[in-house]
Amino acid sequence: MTPALFDRKLLHMRQRRARSRGPETFLLDRVAAELGERLGAVLRRFERAVDLATSTDAVRRALAATSQVETIIAAAPDAVSLDPTFLRVAADEEALPFADQSLDLVVSALALQFVNDLPGTLIQIRRALRPDGLLLAAMIGGNSLNELREAFAVAESEREGGISPHVAPFADVRELGALLQRAGFALPVVDSDRLIVRYDSAFALMHDLRRMGATNMLSERRRSPLRRATVARMAEIYAERFADDDGRVRATFEIVWLSGWVPHASQQKPLKPGSAAHRLSDALGVKEIPAGDKAGR
Repeated sequence: MTPALFDRKLLHMRQRRARSRGPETFLLDRVAAELGERLGAVLRRFERAVDLATSTDAVRRALAATSQVETIIAAAPDAVSLDPTFLRVAADEEALPFADQSLDLVVSALALQFVNDLPGTLIQIRRALRPDGLLLAAMIGGNSLNELREAFAVAESEREGGISPHVAPFADVRELGALLQRAGFALPVVDSDRLIVRYDSAFALMHDLRRMGATNMLSERRRSPLRRATVARMAEIYAERFADDDGRVRATFEIVWLSGWVPHASQQKPLKPGSAAHRLSDALGVKEIPAGDKAGR
């Protein structure tokens, strides 16, 4: 059984609270716009698409603007809170309700990083997609919020005599490509963007994280509140180590993009070894040296 890294009940509660108080969506809006651009580079139409667990309607609006998708379905635990213009279904990323081979496209923006069993979710998505169906998703990557992680660790070690996790251990780019292949996707592609956001202080960053519904929801999180002196020391360390000349501090957000296709006979396949029609040495205009021989000086 996969250990529960995230307290998903707490995650959904904090996301609802963030929406009710006015969410901070600059990061999600940026990702939704790029997702629309990436999908626009795919020269085909999709009959039925699911936007999986994106917490706002930004991705649905981006899909609608491409004119590439006939039917868009919003699938999220709190789907009732989303725009009724789109079809909506209550669904959890860890238990998808879709029949096998019933979808042509699955997209997701900044949600899959909080799934406890990501390999299992990818397998479910793969099964729900028809042959030649596409998964296109963006996740928070492992280099995100390293500044906040370091400042908390040092401050807590100094003032509390030990450390506890405050920032989630997000997935590494190198691991995600392998996960796509294990889930059965063909032509997997994983790349990342790094965004530096500047704040007046570490407290301003934490305020934004609360408005994103993205504060600490680790199952093994510290249950008692930190002392005020520890939090104040964290902010001091953050400013000492990660401030620019104007006094504002930096926060890193790594956005990892992953895409994969369900295998289909029409897709490109690698050539068999020895099947090339021309030698590389001829194309480069150089002399071919047989294996085992050494080039002369």
